[in-house]
Amino acid sequence: MKLFIYHTPELTPTDSLPDCAVVIDVLRATTTIATALNTGAEAVQVFRNLEELMTVSDRWLPEKRLRAGERGGAKVEGCDLGNSPLDCTSELMQDKRLFLTTTNGTRALQTVEKASSVITAALINRQAAVNYLLNTQPETVWLVGSGWEGGYSLEDTVCAGAIAKVLGESVTIGNDEVIAAMALYTQWQNNLLGMFHLCSHGQRLLRLNCDEDLKYCAQTDILDILPIQKERGVLVKL
Repeated sequence: MKLFIYHTPELTPTDSLPDCAVVIDVLRATTTIATALNTGAEAVQVFRNLEELMTVSDRWLPEKRLRAGERGGAKVEGCDLGNSPLDCTSELMQDKRLFLTTTNGTRALQTVEKASSVITAALINRQAAVNYLLNTQPETVWLVGSGWEGGYSLEDTVCAGAIAKVLGESVTIGNDEVIAAMALYTQWQNNLLGMFHLCSHGQRLLRLNCDEDLKYCAQTDILDILPIQKERGVLVKL
């Protein structure tokens, strides 16, 4: 298993795809996706833009859908929810499809949606992603951070490093980013919330009074659930 880390979707190769792509957006899309599926959503369908989300979700009965939209960290007008995993309660999610568009995470998912296997990971389900990789042994794996509007995000790289660290000797290192990510995780593993408070997107969410979101997203291995792409753009619980 050869492991590559790319900090943003824009940095992924354009002439190839991996056997397995692992999309990471710790703050907050992939944390929200895992939480929604854990609390009973039948699927999460992701979209790059709001217009397409509205068009597709209009085909569903209102009682069977939830629309979640986020731009710049804030909820999009006209949607039921923003991008907070704390909104993903069992009462809301049970047997519904969550239609989701976010600033970064859903864009990253669409970049690798044609890969043979696509899963999502966050700190809260890190071990579930590791277990899947160890069980399936894909030849090439890309850990793809979502970043922020094309730029680097520390929290996504730290999460990628957390996955790589646990995989350990079972992988071959494909690029230097893997070594750097593991070093960053080692530095921050005992103070993930403190790292969120320092990083730019964490500060952005603090300004939006999302303190509790940061606390939730900073937890490690609390969900034994793996979102996996069933069809392009549609993630279900494995």
